[in-house]
This record gives sequence, C-alpha cells and structure tokens, in this order.
Amino acid sequence: MKQAIIDLGTNTFHLLIAEKQFDASYTTLFRESRPAKIGQAGINQGVITDEGIDRALTVLRYFRQKLDEFGVSTDQVVATGTSAIRVARNQQAFIDRVREVTGIPIQVISGAQEADYIYRGVRAAGALGEQTALVMDIGGGSVEFILGNVSRIFWKQSFEIGGQRLLERFMPGDRSVPINATSIRRLHNYFQEQLLPLTNGIHQYEPSVLVGSSGTFDTLVDMWYMHERGHLPAPEQTAFDLPVSEFYRAYEQLITRNHDERMKIPGMIELRADMIVVAVCLIDYILKTYGLKQITTSTYSLKEGVLSQLP
Repeated sequence: MKQAIIDLGTNTFHLLIAEKQFDASYTTLFRESRPAKIGQAGINQGVITDEGIDRALTVLRYFRQKLDEFGVSTDQVVATGTSAIRVARNQQAFIDRVREVTGIPIQVISGAQEADYIYRGVRAAGALGEQTALVMDIGGGSVEFILGNVSRIFWKQSFEIGGQRLLERFMPGDRSVPINATSIRRLHNYFQEQLLPLTNGIHQYEPSVLVGSSGTFDTLVDMWYMHERGHLPAPEQTAFDLPVSEFYRAYEQLITRNHDERMKIPGMIELRADMIVVAVCLIDYILKTYGLKQITTSTYSLKEGVLSQLP
C-alpha cells in the first residue's frame, strides 16, 4: 500500500511517497522539498499573507500531480500543518482553500505532537544511542527540543523561535551585508530569555550530544563534505557525526559573508542562504551554553516520524 506524507513547514513543504512492504517496512518511492515560504512577511503577525497562500497552492498543485502520478489517493495522504499554520488567524481559510484547489486535507498538529514525530524520525535514522541526547529541529516558525535516547523521550517542548521569525526580527532588510555583532548579541539575549524551560530540562537530564534534525543540519553536512571531499554525501546515509570544529568553520563563513557570498559556498542552497545565519547563531548558543561537544545529524525528521506511526 502506498502512503504519502506532506509536511507543510513555515519555509518549506516536503513530500514523501512510500510503499509498505510485507515485513511492514516502507520503501521510499519519491521525496521532494520545495520552498513555499508561507511565513514570509506574516509569521510575526500571526497571518498567512495572500502571497504566501499563492506560493503554497503552487507547490501543492505540483505535489498533487505527483500523488496522481504515483496513484496515491487523498485518503492515503497525511498532510501536517506546523508553526505558521498553527498560529495563523486565517488558519481555517487557508485549510479550506487548499482543500478546494487540491483536495489535500490538512491536519494542524500541536508543538508537542511535532516534537514527538521529530523524535521518532530521528530515531528511525539511527541517530540516537543509549546516551541522553538533545534533539533539535530548527524550522522556519518553531524550534523543537527533545531530551531523550533511543529508548524514550524524557522531555520535549516546541518554541516559537524559528528561523523566519528570527530573520524578520533580527536581520531585517539589507541582505548585501553580513549579520553584525550587535544582532548576534541581541539574538543570544533573546535565546537566553526564551529558552529558560530548556535550561531547566538540560540541568535535569544532562545530555552529552546535540542531535540536529534535517534542514540547517543537512546543509552543514553538505558544506562539510564539499569542503573535505569535494562531493555531497550519499543520499542513503541518514545519520552523520559532524565535527564541532567543522561546525565552527562553517559558522565563521556564514556570519562574515553576505547573501551572495554565502551562495558561493559549496553545498549551500538558495532556500537556506539567509535563514541558516540565524540558525547557526542558535546552534552556537546551544553548544556553548550547555557545554555540548558532540554533534550528530539526522536527515530524517517529522515526515519520517509520521510514517513510522502509521498503522
């Protein structure tokens, strides 16, 4: 039986089409991510703009074509709405419009559900062991933190401090100049203020490794591979141990270059060229504040977690 998962993120929409095998495992038939940027210009006001709705419909019409191509009916589609849709005042109008144009039904999930699916996706990637990990997923609208290991979750919380929100708040306007030291300092102060519940969780469970889920972490791995080996990693590899020294090499590049200069870094993609700056500032804050000296990354995230929970 074929199943499709659509993750309607604040910045990016992801489609995964998979087929269930006799042993209950899934074979991936198709996967693609496309920018929809439904949070752009409206995320901090709690609205999906008309332009954002148009971009969403363009991507979802394409996804619907792919569903038809692979013979997946809409009752075999799980489409999850996350932060931007979760907080939008025009949430229902957006969901109705998508249903009317594409036939795709959207279910909005809570931040706690999102964190749970991310944990399950990261676990399915083989990125967790017996040691306690801090799992981190940086989305455009929210950031999920999960404290746990391969066996269980100890603590989880979703924070509405995603990359698009941070970008509009701390790096507005001119992309022809790099982020400045004042903005980085303001970001760190903001993280300190917003992440008090995480600090309490860290003190209680004492994680020894940061496990980064997809998105920014995928791009950091791509940059590392291009720098050291001159090629991208094999697509079938789902977990990586990213040296902290390599993270800081990339961090220095990203915070000292403007948009056009960042686009010239091997491994960079247009979709992440701006948001990755505030994202690496957050990763830097987490590593230094909580004394974490090991980074593992998972290419799996929410959609693989949803797939793992299907009956």
